[in-house]
Amino acid sequence: MIRVHSYESMGTFDGPGLRLVVFLQGCNFRCLYCANPDTIDIKGESTETPIDEIIRMAVSQKAFFGKKGGITFSGGEPTLQAKALIPLFRRLKEQGIHICVDTNGSIWNEDVEELLKLTDLVLLDIKEFNNTRHLQLTERSNEPTLHTAQWLEQNDKPFWLRYVLVPGYSSFEEDIHALGNHFKDYRMIQRVEILPYHTLGVHKYEAMKKEYRLKGVKENTPQQLDTAKALFEKYFKTVYLN
Repeated sequence: MIRVHSYESMGTFDGPGLRLVVFLQGCNFRCLYCANPDTIDIKGESTETPIDEIIRMAVSQKAFFGKKGGITFSGGEPTLQAKALIPLFRRLKEQGIHICVDTNGSIWNEDVEELLKLTDLVLLDIKEFNNTRHLQLTERSNEPTLHTAQWLEQNDKPFWLRYVLVPGYSSFEEDIHALGNHFKDYRMIQRVEILPYHTLGVHKYEAMKKEYRLKGVKENTPQQLDTAKALFEKYFKTVYLN
C-alpha cells in the first residue's frame, strides 16, 4: 500500500510533457518555505492506496501522455516509501510509462537505489549549496543530496536540478557560483529549473494553526530572477525559470 496525499492530472510542471502527478505523504525535511505542510507528517491525512489503483489511473491517462509525458511521484518525499514503490515502478515499466521522481535526495539505502534504477528521470531538489544555510533552511544537511547527485552522474541516470530561489535564504550569488562550479561538468544534468519563491501555501499553515516562519519574505522581483538565471547560465546550457 502507498500512502497517497493527492493527485494532479495533466500536470505540466513536474517533468516533461503531460503527467499524472502523485503526491505522497511524509517528508524528512522541514523547509521553511514548504508549500505543502500537510504532506510532512508521515501519519498525516492520506489514503492507503493499493498499487493496482495507481496503475489503473496511469494506464487510463496514458493516451494523453504522448511521447514525453508519464507519471511523477512527488511529495512529501517519495523515497520515504521506496520499498513500497519498487513493485509499483516495475509494473509501470511493464506498461511502458515514463517515471519521474521529485526528491530532495537525502535518503539513501538499498531500496532507494533500486527505486532510482527503475526511474527514467529524477527531479533533484537542491535547496542550498552552502551547508550551513541549507541547515537553516531545511534543518537537514545537504551532504546526502550531493551524494545522490554523484550517484546519478556515475550511473548515467538523467536528472533535472531544481533550485527554489528564496530571497535572503538561497539567493546568495557566491552560493550559486559554488553550486555551478560543483556541477558544471556533470553530463547527466539535462536542465536546471529555477523555481521562484511563492507564498501560495501560507493559508495551509493558518488552517493547521502553525506558524509560517518566512513572514515578511517577499516574492522574487523580475530583476532578482533574471540575475539568478544569468548566474546559472554561466555554468549550464539549459536554464529555465519555472
